[in-house]
Amino acid sequence: MSPVLILFLLTNCSKDNDTATDTTYPEIDNTASNAFPKQCSIIKRGETFTFRTLLTDNSELGSVSVDIHHNFDHHTHSTEVDDCGMDPIKKAVKPFLMIRDFPIPAGSKSYQLNTEINVPADIDPGDYHFMIRLTDKQGWQTIKGLSVKIQ
Repeated sequence: MSPVLILFLLTNCSKDNDTATDTTYPEIDNTASNAFPKQCSIIKRGETFTFRTLLTDNSELGSVSVDIHHNFDHHTHSTEVDDCGMDPIKKAVKPFLMIRDFPIPAGSKSYQLNTEINVPADIDPGDYHFMIRLTDKQGWQTIKGLSVKIQ
């Protein structure tokens, strides 16, 4: 038997081929009574709020980030059905923008994210998007786009 054929047979008989491939997306659960924000939540300028959500995966969580940005032009990437009654379109003067990663302990299949976010007092009030991006260790990503109002 040729060395190339033996090498081919040995690499194709490994146990790695017997393991199931993870094809399950991680989940962002903001249905708990203490979860915040939820679709159409109101956030106050000049205050700190607690961002609470449950993150889960069948294998292992990887990373989570939040992107808060204005929706004064009525663009959309909300994943929720209710549109929350939009304010009239307006030009941004001093909008709030926050893009931030939050650590998840290594090896976690479930993690209750509970962190404070400060909203500056001098930002434009109005319609905003609160985007949560959750990626598991295998690279599958779930996005939850919430419409919120900052007053």
